[in-house]
Formats: sequence, C-alpha cells, structure tokens
Amino acid sequence: MQSNDMNPNGPENENIVENKEVSILEALIPVVLLVAMLFYNVIFADGAALGDYSNQYILLIGGVFAAIVGLFNKVSIKTMFTEIVENLKSVFVPIMILFFVGALAGTWLVSGIIPAMVYYGLQVLSPTIFLPASVIIAALISIATGSSWTTSATVGIALVGIGSALGIAPGMIAGAVISGAYFGDKMSPLSDTTNLAPAMAGTDLFTHIRYMAFTTVPTILITLGVFAIISLNMDTTGSADISGLLTTIAATFNITPYLFIVPGVVIALILLKTKPLIALGAGIALAAGFALFFQENILLGLSETPVNAVFQSILTDTSIATDNEKLNELFSAGGMKGMLWTIFLICCAMVFGGIMDGIGALSKITKALLSIASSVFGLFASTVISCLGLNAIASDQYLALVIPGKMFKKAYQDKGLAPENLSRTLEDSGTVTSVLIPWNTCGAYQSGVLGVGTGEYFMYAIFNYLSPFTTLFFAALRIKIRTLKLTT
Repeated sequence: MQSNDMNPNGPENENIVENKEVSILEALIPVVLLVAMLFYNVIFADGAALGDYSNQYILLIGGVFAAIVGLFNKVSIKTMFTEIVENLKSVFVPIMILFFVGALAGTWLVSGIIPAMVYYGLQVLSPTIFLPASVIIAALISIATGSSWTTSATVGIALVGIGSALGIAPGMIAGAVISGAYFGDKMSPLSDTTNLAPAMAGTDLFTHIRYMAFTTVPTILITLGVFAIISLNMDTTGSADISGLLTTIAATFNITPYLFIVPGVVIALILLKTKPLIALGAGIALAAGFALFFQENILLGLSETPVNAVFQSILTDTSIATDNEKLNELFSAGGMKGMLWTIFLICCAMVFGGIMDGIGALSKITKALLSIASSVFGLFASTVISCLGLNAIASDQYLALVIPGKMFKKAYQDKGLAPENLSRTLEDSGTVTSVLIPWNTCGAYQSGVLGVGTGEYFMYAIFNYLSPFTTLFFAALRIKIRTLKLTT
C-alpha cells in the first residue's frame, strides 16, 4: 500500500469493524439523529443551541446514541473505546499541522506578508477587466489567509462597492468574489477545510492540495474565461478608486516585495514534497525573522518587546488596528488558539466515527451504499451526492466533509483508490457548494456580508457549482484517478 504521512497507522491498518447483528436501520439511527440535531441547531438556534461549540457537542451526543445501539447489540464498551483511541491516534499529525497553520497565519500577518498581498493585489484592478480581476484578487487573499469568509468580509465588500459604482450588477461581483475566495480557500494550506478533508480521508495536506489542483485549476480557468467574456461585453462607467485602502496599508506596514520571499520558500518546499510540518515550520520561522526586520513598529504596538509580539502572533489572537474598519477585520489572526475550534471538531468527529466503527455501523452503511453504486464512477457520484445532501440537510460545510469522509474512507480503499481521491472529491463537492444553499451557514454568511442574495449570485458563482461536475467528469473518464500501490 501507499505510505500515508497523515495517518501513522497507515490505511492498511484502518479497519472498519464488521457486525452482522446490526441492521441497516439500526446503523442509520445515530446518523439520522445527528443530522436532525444539526439541522435544528443551524435553522432554529443560529448554530448556538449548545454554545459556541454546538456542532462538537452534537457529534458527541450522536456518539452516545451510537453507543446505545452498540450496547443493545452486545458490543462491549472496550471495543468502542479502542476504536475511538485508534481514530484519535490517526489524526495526531493533522492536529499538529493545524496548530502550525494557526501560527503561520499569525506570523504572516505581523510580518506584513498578508498586507503586502492585499496591497499589490488591489492594484491590478481595472474597469475593463474588473470581474476576472476580482476573482484573482479574492483568490490571492484567500490563499494568503486561508479563509473565504474573511476575504468576502473585507476585500469582497470593497469590490462589491467599487464594482457597483462602475455600474456592474452586484450579483456578478459577488459571484466573482465567491468563486475566487473558495478557490483560494480550497488551495490554501492555511484553510481549515483544506486540512479537514485529508484528515478525514487519510492522506497528507500537501498531497491533497497537489492532487486537488488537477480538477481545481481547470475549473478556475473556465471561471476566469467566462468572467472575461462577460467583462468584454459589458459597459462600465466611473473609476476604481482604491487609493484610500492602499494609503492605509502603506502607512501601517512596511510594504516591500522582499516579503514574498517567505511564501516563495514555502511554495518551493511544497513542490519539493517536503513534509508538511517542515514546510510550515520554515514558513513560521522565516516570517518571524522578517517581522523582526521589517515590522518593528507593528510589533512594538502589539507588545512590550518585538520578540514577545512574535510569540503572541504564534500562540494567540493578534489584531492590527488601522484607520479603515474593513481592513481591521482582515488584519487579525487567531494563532494556534484560533485553530482550537476545528481541532475540537476533528476530535469529536473521531469519537463519533470511532463508536460508529466499533459497533459495525460504518461497515453496514458502506456496504449498503456500495450495493447501490458498485462502480468506481458510482462511488464518486455517491460521495458528491452525500456531500451536497449534507450541505442542504445539516447546513454545515464541516459536517459535509466529516461524515462522508468517515463513511466512504474504507470503500475507496476497497476499490484500490488512493485516499486523495476521496479528499479531493470531498472538497470539490462539500466545501464549495455550501455557499450556494441559502440556509447553510456559508450561504447565509456570504449573502449577509456582501449584501447580495444567494439567488442573485448563484448563477455567477461559477467555480462553486462547476466543481462537482468537474470531479465527476474526471471520474467518468478516469482522468487522474490515482490507485493504491501494492508493496512487495
């Protein structure tokens, strides 16, 4: 089998427990109850029925229901606990990577790398290429920050305002921003969903990103082509005045092209297939050094000494105030502390999945799904449908990755398919389509922040609704469908 950097146990040791006593209806009870609780939490309780960590608690409650089903079928507590421990062990490296990702986001902020990307990115604006430029700017900011939400809430709002002044329909601008933001979110190692998908599938972060590029890059190129055609056939008026934003950034940070050395080194290490922790660690160390050299005034404004400010950016919240409220939200990071929500989600998902595995429910559900979709294409299609369904029913993109990821993991392995096939399909169908559903947390957020209804931007969020079709197209023609290598 292939080696697996993310799972020290290796996929060959990731066994789903068989239990002939559990019926398909019993196996589905915890899943149905879980989805029902999540639906209630999002629709009727604004995602906070049990506080800020509602989804995590609901996963644990779902695990309790699964344990009750197991005890009813005489599955020992020891068996369930053993599976939970094995699951948690398998995500140790992903959790460490998430901590490093948080540290990277903080140091890239205080070093001026993220502000420099915003500064130079905004300058490519031109009325004649406004829509494709908006896609590119949103993509660059989202790659730098790892957050489509932050991108939309800052640069996205600015772009909608600027474009509206040019006479461009807000739905078009919002669609362009969302397309670029979700492309960057998918491809950024700083993104929580980009870390979550390979963690669920059992592959490593950078293998996932490289493999995802096969479907993601053609999709964004098509998106850019469509927006370029729209722009060429559209009359615009006015001018794109971004001087205020540029002046504020330049006055706050020491902006220089030398700052791009750091992301350049990280990208080079990724291309050289360096282990994720080493590549991210190098990015953190270099950014810390650049912060001390280029941004001493920023650091002194955050703490008594520059060194303390750097450590603060690595470990906890960092906010850099400017005279522009839109930029203030962008120039903030949570450090390692900011990754705790996602880490808790992964751990709770592993508890739920471990109990479901221990009682034999995953095996029962997987076999039922495979009996419906026995072909390789059918497996990919089933994954896409599951992700879309959970985005609509559970109204949360994280669960649209977690649940299908755990359910389909063994099925892909049994078909001889490398885990990156699953992680890519999860992102191509789970991450990007959440924003297309009005009652999903992502759809509601983007619509509210950009001030554009989901129905208005839906047809222009080209990248988002095209991505599932691209992944199915590749699956149907068996393009870049990697198989597991047998060891001798």
